[in-house]
Formats: sequence, structure tokens, C-alpha cells
Amino acid sequence: MIKLDRRDFIASLGGAAAVASMTHEAKADALEDALAGGMQGAKSTPMAQPTPGVPEGTFPTAQQVKAAITTRPYRRGAGVLFESKLLANIYSPPPPDTVPMLTPMPPRAGLKDFIRLRFQWSVDHCLQSAANAQRNGMDEEIQFACLIHDHPQNLMRVDHGHWGGQLYQPYVSERVHFAVKHHAALRFFPDEKVGYTYPDLYRSMFGHDYVPPAHVQAEYEMVKKHKYYSAARAVTVNDLYAFDPNKKIPADAFDHLIDKHWRDPKEGLGYDDSTAAHLWRSLSYPDTPL
Repeated sequence: MIKLDRRDFIASLGGAAAVASMTHEAKADALEDALAGGMQGAKSTPMAQPTPGVPEGTFPTAQQVKAAITTRPYRRGAGVLFESKLLANIYSPPPPDTVPMLTPMPPRAGLKDFIRLRFQWSVDHCLQSAANAQRNGMDEEIQFACLIHDHPQNLMRVDHGHWGGQLYQPYVSERVHFAVKHHAALRFFPDEKVGYTYPDLYRSMFGHDYVPPAHVQAEYEMVKKHKYYSAARAVTVNDLYAFDPNKKIPADAFDHLIDKHWRDPKEGLGYDDSTAAHLWRSLSYPDTPL
């Protein structure tokens, strides 16, 4: 008989509050999917690299995480597009020591082109997060926010919520912009009312005794009083802090959300003289030295 961990199962659906809002049919479908995954032997892969000197299965301290900085030939906050070794903990076999040649962007490229040609690292994770939001009955704007929330990590991982806010602001609604911009800060603060618990991923990445810096705490205090708090929180609830490499969602499964909730400029992303244009050009030409 296949055993299913009840706590992990509820967490995978977005927490107790999300489960409570699901219909009986949706709950049955989710249970069937989870059991099918168990029969296939699928395992979630954590999206965090181990800290040197820390035994497997234990969480490092914040000081151990800091001490590991000088053991790497790269900065962990760098965008994934610019450093192949940041993918070493996700792909098997590990990526080569050199970055791959990128396909040139087409003329007047839009979001779908960037997802296909520059956001390869984050595409499966974001698709799974959007599917999670859909399964949990979230509205289309939240599904769309989940679909794009982590793509900015290809440009810059550190403070990626704010990078995403600047990258997306000219092309999305105010609510989607707010949700993406502030979801990263909310991840550090549990909210039991909506079923969000602090993920083990961050205990691994930052240290089990990590305390968010003052500016992140101040952002949290501001966001939890904002009218769009529930939107930003919904991204954290429906986000996935591990991914199933055996679960593949068609790349175009949520294209209808892009068509409805994204505004591609007629000149193409990077050429519309918006406040985000330079960021899109950086993604288009990441090998330009200056």
C-alpha cells in the first residue's frame, strides 16, 4: 500500500486554508495525482545547494552559510542565466563548467519568447506553481503571478521580487505587479491563517537561525497592511519549495493567461523605452561585456 504523508500532502496543495477552499472533486483529483506520483516513485528535488561541512539531513547555522561564501567561484545572488554552476543542484548530470550558447532572440520578442529562450531554468517550477494555484481555486491573476514570479531569478537571484517588480511593472496589472514584487519578502514570515509555514528550503539556504534584515522586516510590516497583501501571500502559498522533475506540464498550458494578463510592447521587450527596457536587453544579450 502506498503511504502518503498527510502533512506533506496538505503543504503541497498550498496549506490547510487552501485545502478548505477546494471542492470535493478537486480534493479527490489532488489525492489521485499524489498517489499516482507515489506509484511512479517520483521524488521532489529541493532547490537548495548543500552547505559544505554540514551533514546531510541537518540544517546549517547562518554563520555556516556565511563561512561557505569563499568556497564557491561564484556569488549565490547572481542570475542563473549568467552562472551555469547555480544549476548544479537541480540538474542531473550536473551542467558543464562552461555556459551554453544561447539562441538569439527574435525581432520584437515578447514574454513567450523569453520564457522559451531565456527562462529555461525556472519554466518548470513556475508552471508547477501556476498549476498549483489553479488546482487550489485561485483567480486568474494569481495563477498568472505564479506563472511569472520566479523568472526574474534568471537575471538576478538576490532581491528577485523587486527585480521582478521592475521587470514586469509596465506590462501587468497593479495587483500582479504588487504580488510578484513583494512575494519574496513574505516568504520569511509564516501566516498560519492561510496555511503558510516556513519552508525547510530556507533553513537550508539561509541557516535555521537566520533573521531577515531590517529592510525585509519593514517591507513585511508594510505589505501585511496593504490591500493587496492577500495577492502577494497567495504567491507564497501556491509556490513550490521543491519541484518534481518527473512532472511535466505542457509549456503552453497557461498561454491563455499571458494573452489576457500581459501587454507585450509593439516594439518588443527591451525596445519600448520603458523603465524596464534595459533589463530585458540584459536578458537578450547576457554575453555583452559592457
